[in-house]
Amino acid sequence: MQIERKWMVDGWPEGLPLYREQMMRQGYISVRPTVRIREEILLNGGKPEQTELILCFKSGGGLARQEIEFPIAEEHFRQLEELIGLPMIPKLRRTYALPDGLKLEVSHVDKGLPTEFWYAEVEYETVEAAEKWDPASAGLENYLNDEVTGLPGQSMGAYWEKTRMGLE
Repeated sequence: MQIERKWMVDGWPEGLPLYREQMMRQGYISVRPTVRIREEILLNGGKPEQTELILCFKSGGGLARQEIEFPIAEEHFRQLEELIGLPMIPKLRRTYALPDGLKLEVSHVDKGLPTEFWYAEVEYETVEAAEKWDPASAGLENYLNDEVTGLPGQSMGAYWEKTRMGLE
């Protein structure tokens, strides 16, 4: 089960320790339900260190949803990428450690394109913990002030449809 909240943000947060940095490319085989492939390249000092290729299935949107992810072989990833036949979505993700032990994931999507944007997510162990968590507890009340959790059209799948498939 994936339990997460999402916010639209502007840029990287300040004053938080960087936990991890990754370059990603992702594409969608299906949006409803979500079937996605993603290449994740772990960066160390801005240089590629390790690559994972992942196949992911997700149920509907909202605060809590089923998510199944597992690594796939490069040959299968390339075949699925060819099957998709559309440009993958690039994003740079930085993960920051929060004071309460949670992690803040901030993604910069489609850098340099007119549609580029930033978003942040925090994952939780339970729905109750997600509903109770206040960005002010981490000093992020000004940064995380535009929550879009569960709002229609705010998923990466919806962004894929709009920017890659020309659907709105």
